Amino acid sequence: MKIGIFDSGVGGITVLKEALKQLPQVEYIYYSDNLHVPYGTKTKEEVLGYVNDVVDILIDEKVDAILIACNTATSIAAHILREKYKDIPIIGMEPAVKLAVDQTKSGRVLVTATPLTLKEEKYKQLVSKVDIQERTDALALPDLYSLQSTLNLIKQF
Repeated sequence: MKIGIFDSGVGGITVLKEALKQLPQVEYIYYSDNLHVPYGTKTKEEVLGYVNDVVDILIDEKVDAILIACNTATSIAAHILREKYKDIPIIGMEPAVKLAVDQTKSGRVLVTATPLTLKEEKYKQLVSKVDIQERTDALALPDLYSLQSTLNLIKQF
């Protein structure tokens, strides 16, 4: 089995690291779209175009499944890709709102994400589904992707 994992930057390396632990027998192709990073400050149309280009590359590599390790790409394109590629599982990452709400017994939960992710209906539906007490706040961070955070992720890997 071959799984394609992609992110708009290098944050998805942590996803690849965990996948390697959980499924070491699988072959992985990791694609980092550093040319267009960050996705969260682009238009929906731009992001969809970038994602389609990456997925075409992964399809050409004959992957059996695709994991989108980018919240923004997932919110914009996952549903479209699932319609287009019905024979290939498309797995998308989204903000860990449910986990945060479940682990926070009192107080508020702050979700930080790109402006584009937080504007999407997918994010709003996620929060309304998992946060019935309405304790979640959102903070858009246009510069969520930075060189410093990238270096820290690489050091951890």
